[in-house]
Amino acid sequence: MEQTHALGRRKAAVARVYIVAGKGNITINDRTLEDYFKEDSLRYLVNQPLNVTGTEGQFDIKVTINGGGTKGQAEAIRLGISRALCEVDKEAYRPALKAAGFLTRDAREVERKKPGQPGARRRFQFSKR
Repeated sequence: MEQTHALGRRKAAVARVYIVAGKGNITINDRTLEDYFKEDSLRYLVNQPLNVTGTEGQFDIKVTINGGGTKGQAEAIRLGISRALCEVDKEAYRPALKAAGFLTRDAREVERKKPGQPGARRRFQFSKR
């Protein structure tokens, strides 16, 4: 099996995911998964597509990610892994990933700050007199 490439995005994070048949090593920006994400919940998010499809330990995954915070990065990697698994074997993995909701790009972004206001929707305190 040759290398498969996919892109995952969430908020400001962009993850480029490369999948190759292997022993289940996950490398993020040249660091191990455990080293990059210290929280168990974030490591769980990254491993979700592999758990759902039952492919833990079958693929080596290399990820380059930039932008965003830790939660956004973990969710971007999840989407990238899901898309890459679909490219590897569409018939086998797509139905399970689709049912779990891992193939949908979460398009919610931070709304920009507006002029004359302290935030995106927040207004300065109104004074009648």
